[in-house]
Amino acid sequence: MPAATPTPRHEPAPVPILEASDLIVSYGARHVLDGLSLSFAPGEFTAIIGPNGSGKSTLLRALARLLRPQQGRVSFDGQDIHETSPREFARRLAFLPQAPEGPSDLTVEELVWRGRYPHRGLFAAARPEDRAAVEWALQRARVDDLRQRALATLSGGERQRAWIAMSLSREPDLLLLDEPTTFLDIGHQAELLGLLGSLNRQRGLTVIMVLHDVTQAAQYAKRIIALRDGQILHDGPPVQVVTADHVSDLFGAAVNVFADPATGSPVVVPTVPLVSADEIEGS
Repeated sequence: MPAATPTPRHEPAPVPILEASDLIVSYGARHVLDGLSLSFAPGEFTAIIGPNGSGKSTLLRALARLLRPQQGRVSFDGQDIHETSPREFARRLAFLPQAPEGPSDLTVEELVWRGRYPHRGLFAAARPEDRAAVEWALQRARVDDLRQRALATLSGGERQRAWIAMSLSREPDLLLLDEPTTFLDIGHQAELLGLLGSLNRQRGLTVIMVLHDVTQAAQYAKRIIALRDGQILHDGPPVQVVTADHVSDLFGAAVNVFADPATGSPVVVPTVPLVSADEIEGS
């Protein structure tokens, strides 16, 4: 008698680390987020793109529990974020806004130590694991040589890297960043995004970031969400989202999109209108 064919077992889908359901966030009569729903699996590297006023920063603040939606729910590991212990939430999630602020006389090292408060408390003695996390963050963000400098003495790029180090010292499971490359030159932009990619691959860090540069988003993120008017217009891998038609429609500007010869990732190039000789002479 032939052996019975075993019934295939289907592994349950992993619980999303972060999930938003039917979010509505309004400022006055205007819905900035209009019934938006999406979820993020553990270990994802996602970039959110869209024109100014599309709701990108508002979405990030709602996901970070800094903004309570008028309707809808945000869940972290299956639990409503507003019912999660604030300290536990702060241990596992770090949020870096567009223009973070701190006391101007605070040193870089003191700032980075603040990232450990959710783990040890404000006045508790530092433990070896705290010191190790701070040193690791200072080095990975390349600000270890600035540790004794006050924030007021730093350039915009140096200050941004110091805040990145503070976020990393928390050793979060999930990192939310709003335009993290704004104050960085092109070299430090690539360095930062490369660091985030490395932490995502090697440590399983879930990264969700708002980026202004669509080409950078396509180069580093594995998933891109395109927002417009508080709703998701496109959501998927870069090669599916970053097309000439999609980007032109999203931003209202004519573009060409080429494949990077080294990586195959999309590269966005705005189309420059041709100027006639008569127009030049008449200007």
